[in-house]
Amino acid sequence: MISESVLPFVHRSIRNNQAIREVATAATDLFRQMSIKPHVPKVRRRELSLRHNFPSVHSVRCGFYREKGAGAVPTIVIAGFVPDATEVVEFQRFLFKSFGDIYYVNYPRGGFSTEMFFAQLADMIENLNNKGEEPVLFSISFGSGLMAGFLRSGISRGLRIRGIVLASPVLCKEDLVRPKGERTGGVRMLESNLNRILRADPDNSEEINRQIERARRCFQALFEAGAENRKLTRRHLSIRKKIMDVLEKTTFTGGYERVMALKQFAVPDPSERLFPGPALVLYAESEENVLVATSPTLAALNDLGTFRAILPRGTIKKVVSRDGGDPVAHASVIFHHGDYNPLLASWYSGLPARELRKAL
Repeated sequence: MISESVLPFVHRSIRNNQAIREVATAATDLFRQMSIKPHVPKVRRRELSLRHNFPSVHSVRCGFYREKGAGAVPTIVIAGFVPDATEVVEFQRFLFKSFGDIYYVNYPRGGFSTEMFFAQLADMIENLNNKGEEPVLFSISFGSGLMAGFLRSGISRGLRIRGIVLASPVLCKEDLVRPKGERTGGVRMLESNLNRILRADPDNSEEINRQIERARRCFQALFEAGAENRKLTRRHLSIRKKIMDVLEKTTFTGGYERVMALKQFAVPDPSERLFPGPALVLYAESEENVLVATSPTLAALNDLGTFRAILPRGTIKKVVSRDGGDPVAHASVIFHHGDYNPLLASWYSGLPARELRKAL
């Protein structure tokens, strides 16, 4: 057993020694790979019906992975732009596994299709329903917008879902990009990069490639800023390696098509119920550092009547850091897991033991 007084020295040694860092990261990756395995649903009728709709179906097909758990309530993880779903909940895995299996949705590197994502997610839920299971859909940031679109679409009709979680939801592009002419609140790095991509000529591949490369550096900088002045464990180092790998290997087309998917997200509509069952929204205390002041999602979260209309059985929790000098940032489930996890554990524990429920 290593004494707690020695741990700071161990952490510094791992960070400062390239060889030790590589060995520690490789070991962490190996243990994760041993427990998280590729998964292909038995029934894929929706996915297969689309196979002729794309020049290369492999470029838009998501990868599914499974990690076995101990309970009967599976969780399907739908991540943000980066990192992959298999990495972003590294510090929530033990919690989710105590309730059931975990299914991870990793986005393709070479492209993206909302239609294919919806089809694959619906097939996955149907397979779980056929086993008598109802999953929780756990979404983060951009993934929450994808999940909202899925729930609004006809493809989700009749599927049984136990509940949904939205961590720092981005439900429309207007959450990240201010209306034209609106200048209050300062220009954010992420907003600036998204604006450049959204304004790019879709027929000018050189311009798109240049703007996606800028966005790639932006995401790298955002993660490094979150890691700054922190004690990075082997798990953090492994996640960092995976994030950089995703950013490097996602093609210009893959990045551009994800942004185009964001562009299609619908602004929250109080006249439209999103989901009738249990829902948990986790709203970070420093969302305004990423979401713009005019964000429609922030407005919906801050108005109880609108929130209840959209999620009638929803619970909203502001995630506040126990360290006053380190406020919880947008979607910071990796660095602030100690602040997120108690809220998640409490909500999961309060789910009905057995309640058949349809998405719509």
